[in-house]
Amino acid sequence: MDPLSAQQGHEDAAGVVVPLLLSRAPRLGRVRVVAVDGPAGSGKTTLAAAVARGCAGAGVRAHVVHMDDLYAGWAGLEGDLWPRLAAQVLEPLRRGVPGRFQRYDWAAGRFGGWVDVPVPGVLVLEGCGSGRLAAAGDLSLLVWVEADDGMRLARGLERDGAQARPHWERWMRDEAAHFAREGTRGRADVRVDAWGRMAR
Repeated sequence: MDPLSAQQGHEDAAGVVVPLLLSRAPRLGRVRVVAVDGPAGSGKTTLAAAVARGCAGAGVRAHVVHMDDLYAGWAGLEGDLWPRLAAQVLEPLRRGVPGRFQRYDWAAGRFGGWVDVPVPGVLVLEGCGSGRLAAAGDLSLLVWVEADDGMRLARGLERDGAQARPHWERWMRDEAAHFAREGTRGRADVRVDAWGRMAR
C-alpha cells in the first residue's frame, strides 16, 4: 500500500475513533483522554494526528502529547515515566489547570526544555505505554495500532539510521514484555493495523 493510501486509511480510522471517543464521558476532570498505544513504528503518530484533526473538525479542541518526548531515552518505557506524566500533565489537567513537562533531548541524552500542555477537550496520548493499566481509570478510549516486526524495524531504522539497530532491538524486547504484562491489546476499544484498517 502506498503512503497516500495509508494516510487515507488513518483518516478513515479516525472517522471511527472520533465519534466513539466523543460519545464517551470525560474521566480526567472535564478532559476526554484517548491513548493511541501499540509497538514502535506501527503508525500511532499518524493516527493520533488524524484523531486530533477529527476532533477539531467536530468543534472539540484536542492536544497531542507524544510519549517519545517523555521517555528517558531507549530504556525509558518504564521507570519514572508514568509518575512524571501523571504529576506534570494528568493531575493538573484533572484540576482544570494547564500542565507542563520536560522534553527529552534524544541527541543530547538528557531532558531539556519545558513544554506547556493547555487544558483541551481531548488529550491524545500517543506512544508505547500510553494505555498502560495505570491509565485505565482516566481513559475515555484506548486505541491499539499494530504492524509486523519487520515493517516496524525497517521504519525505525529508516528514521533513526542503521546504527540504531541495537537500540531498536532492545526496545522491541522491552515493549513486548510491557504489552504482555499490561494486556494492552486485549483491553483496547479499537484496534487498527499499520494502514489504518480495523483489526480484530
